[in-house]
Amino acid sequence: MSLLPAREVADAVDSFMAASPAARGWDVETAFDWSAADANRLSEGEVSAVRFITLIEDHLPGYFDIYHKHFPVDGEVDPSVFVHNRELYHFTIRWAFEEDTHARALTRYQVASGIAEREALWAELAEEGRKEFALPLAHPVQFFAYALVQEKATQMYYQHLRDVVADPVLKAVLTRLSRDEARHFTFMADVVTRYLRAYGDDVVDPIRDVIAGFRMPLADTLRGYWRWALKIADVAKYDHTEAYEHLIKVIDRAVDTKSDRQAELTRFIASCTSLPA
Repeated sequence: MSLLPAREVADAVDSFMAASPAARGWDVETAFDWSAADANRLSEGEVSAVRFITLIEDHLPGYFDIYHKHFPVDGEVDPSVFVHNRELYHFTIRWAFEEDTHARALTRYQVASGIAEREALWAELAEEGRKEFALPLAHPVQFFAYALVQEKATQMYYQHLRDVVADPVLKAVLTRLSRDEARHFTFMADVVTRYLRAYGDDVVDPIRDVIAGFRMPLADTLRGYWRWALKIADVAKYDHTEAYEHLIKVIDRAVDTKSDRQAELTRFIASCTSLPA
């Protein structure tokens, strides 16, 4: 298994933490005036978009479990692997906290704005949250390449949705969420860059496989996912393949001179630019 040296992971984590000091954090309870939340200021499509992204964000336990399974911090791994995984855990535990905060903020918005009753919303989220989340990935770089695209796509959609909704409270929530997703993307881009510099052509096929089989979270488990995704695309521009250009930039900047295989990879990624029907 081609892991990065632990010092590379630690450097990436340190950079992320330095750019994300606790003083710049926010919390669900005090960051917004929940009493002013008003779903009556939203269109039917915008309400549907809020419900959709709440389901996606609320699946956090499933996402986090993927990293726990593939980068375990227990006695089953060799000490050198444990050190790598332990350094990565400093990021994943912070990442999970921030993503869980997103889920709580969107849930709080739905209840405060009148979109849903709390107990009914809990039941809806539980129906999807109990389903297993799986990524058919094997090479370590794939988990970061997948998350790079997913985080950037989510960031961009939150920005698009923020620009069209009329409720100031929802605008504020989406601004917070998009900023966090941008920082998460930066970490994933940093790690993918380090893999490209360390292993070069050896990570080309694993990254290509991520794009070839890419599905956004819950695409294979949420009933009517693609119909719903296309519906919210009508509300605010949504196409996860918009994020591919940012992966191409990461590849372009990772090495001074790309190999033929790396150049072919960027051409392949650029060709994958539309949602499936």
